[in-house]
Amino acid sequence: MTEPEDMVIAIDSSLLTALLVPNDVWHTPASEVWQALKTHEYTPVYFDCVAAESISTIARRLHEKGWAAQFPALIDQLNDRVPPEHINWLLPDVPRLYPAVLDLMRSSSGELNFNDALIALACRERGIPAIASFDGDFDRVPWLRRVAAPADVGG
Repeated sequence: MTEPEDMVIAIDSSLLTALLVPNDVWHTPASEVWQALKTHEYTPVYFDCVAAESISTIARRLHEKGWAAQFPALIDQLNDRVPPEHINWLLPDVPRLYPAVLDLMRSSSGELNFNDALIALACRERGIPAIASFDGDFDRVPWLRRVAAPADVGG
């Protein structure tokens, strides 16, 4: 990476989904965190499993609320925010990382799900010290600092 590692941050699906869905309960906090990241000139890193989880979550939420007609527009917004060429592809690494993912899940007594453990390991391998997320399970990962509010960005 060309950025100093402390200026690079992984984006989790909880933040990405909230940014894209205007009536999401986390939309305003996500927008505030996003603005703080931009102000401090952080470089966001998007993983394929985060894009996939965000797409699935958006589809489920819109379907549950009877707003499925909005899905194509939100997918367009996702592709505008995260073009496929900006996605870091982790899924090809799953066979190699699978034992470590399970070990990390085991060490958290299952609090970290598979995707979150994969993301945490990918961040460690890539020297990414922080993740923008509303998921407190990332607090269990000693090598990863979670950013959940604008005040967290500068620290």
